[in-house]
Amino acid sequence: MAVGNQKGGVGKTTTVVNLAACLAAAGQRMLLIDCDPQANATSGLGLEKSPGASLYHSLLGPSPLADKIKPTAFERLSIIPSEVDLCGAEIELSRLDRHLDRLRLALEPIRQSLQFDLILIDCPPSLGILTLNALVAADFLLVPLQCEYYALEGISMMTRLVQQLHDNNANPRLQLLGVLMTMFDARTRLSQQVVGEVRQYFERLVFDTLIPRTTRLAEAPSFGKPIIHYDPYSAGAAAYEVLAQEVLQRLAPPPPPLPNPEERAAKSV
Repeated sequence: MAVGNQKGGVGKTTTVVNLAACLAAAGQRMLLIDCDPQANATSGLGLEKSPGASLYHSLLGPSPLADKIKPTAFERLSIIPSEVDLCGAEIELSRLDRHLDRLRLALEPIRQSLQFDLILIDCPPSLGILTLNALVAADFLLVPLQCEYYALEGISMMTRLVQQLHDNNANPRLQLLGVLMTMFDARTRLSQQVVGEVRQYFERLVFDTLIPRTTRLAEAPSFGKPIIHYDPYSAGAAAYEVLAQEVLQRLAPPPPPLPNPEERAAKSV
């Protein structure tokens, strides 16, 4: 699942780190891939930025991506970290054949190994080649959306991009899992209006969970901890724990359809 929005400052990395940690705490075997050269997800989980540790060489050559997986201090949560060398990948990938498929191909052995229940990809705040690689590799897209009107432009761009990936057959299986409203302030009319407008337009795609704007959520990355390990009784921790359950419900396969009354009668006879 890719987590992305081409607009920065919408809580994308905060969501990736805390959602991954909450899903791991719920028993899921998680892999977080930091695809952003800023490496904020890497530092947010307490890892140092190390030269050669990112997926750079796996995107450009035969280096196995599985060799880049690092454990974190948190049970059932692993990461492929990022560092500044990913900045060069934007330029170098454009010169390669099948440049939008590089991450999907590199990820395939990890997916087939069934080592993880869910892989989360933290996308850069742009629509460059790294983000497009993440979207081509993903089955689902989660879009964090800040509760401000300028942020509404970002979601329309992301939905158009998903449709383009369907239309040109680059990734016809990609689905928009949902829109997550972040930095919600219940004291302001603006937050309420933006949430109402987004829900009117996207209906059930909008998660019920609203991520609040809190100081504790902003503090946690400086300690290299997700919010459930930094302040487990905070409003931010509670919100991401509820979001994790919503995500699992949306990812669960639908139950098989019930047979119609004629079929049930025939079986009973």
